[in-house]
Amino acid sequence: MDDANPTARALRCLELLQDQPGLTADRLARALGVSDRAARRYVSILRRAGIPIEAVRGPYGGYRLGRGLRPAPLRFTSAEALGLVMAVLDGHHDASDVSDPVGSALGKLVRALPESVAAQAETMRRTAASVPDRTAAPPDPGTAVTLVGACADHRRVHLDYRTEAGSAWSVEVDPWAVVVRHGRWYLLCWSHAAQDGRVLRVDRVGAVRVLEVSFDPPPDLDPATELEARLAVGWEYRVEVVIEAPVAEVRRHLPRSLGRLDPLDGDRCRLEASTSNPAWYAGQLTRLPSPFRVLGGVEVRAAVAGLGHRLIAACPAVVGHDGADLQSRT
Repeated sequence: MDDANPTARALRCLELLQDQPGLTADRLARALGVSDRAARRYVSILRRAGIPIEAVRGPYGGYRLGRGLRPAPLRFTSAEALGLVMAVLDGHHDASDVSDPVGSALGKLVRALPESVAAQAETMRRTAASVPDRTAAPPDPGTAVTLVGACADHRRVHLDYRTEAGSAWSVEVDPWAVVVRHGRWYLLCWSHAAQDGRVLRVDRVGAVRVLEVSFDPPPDLDPATELEARLAVGWEYRVEVVIEAPVAEVRRHLPRSLGRLDPLDGDRCRLEASTSNPAWYAGQLTRLPSPFRVLGGVEVRAAVAGLGHRLIAACPAVVGHDGADLQSRT
């Protein structure tokens, strides 16, 4: 029974000696589920195969691999390594927690990467959402790897981009960082066309070409904080909303990524931002418990009006506090 699968047990013996140097014959036998004699036989099989295994006598002795053996390193290409990081971040909610087994394993993988790639992978891990958004479109791994490499090497890139509204253009940017937020992948960069910082969705990036031009990123850049501050600016459609509540109250309901809040007279404030998806932005405004008026732009006003009509239509014959049919007022 000990020799039911001698090759498999010999390989398992090698694995145990790699992981636990100094195993005695009886402990090795218990781990393999065989007799002491069989365990010694597997050690002999390994020695005949040219694997140096030393036997050290004494109370601290046991079997250990000799200096002539070095386990073959596990090698990943940059694309493979970043693909693994992306998959873990997308599928495991505790990937950024170093005390979690998956988070710990991911940390080991990151530490094994080349320093330039590891820095970007660690940024991704720290800023990943705790609950991934399953509606978020995953980026192309090759595109993500190219952008991560350009960020690490401080090299300008030329890229093709398409917006959610379908507009397409090409631009040269200095890529500062690739950041994951709520399951979505973003490129934080400096746009030479706009002469300003921009946030681009990585899943909307097409062809990428790394240029021979280097750049210096902003000093003391905090990618997560910078992303949060820039998510509401630089998009296609303008947003201006006056809210009947003070800034502190509104901030409890709207994240900073939805725009800048400025106080007005009394207990009112103004929300200014931009968006590539007016319908989505209209939905975000429903978080507000206070009355508000959308002053601009035209696209967002239309989206809010359309959403309002849909909500009223979903509740026919609803009567207001004054007894009037709400639908008759629309």
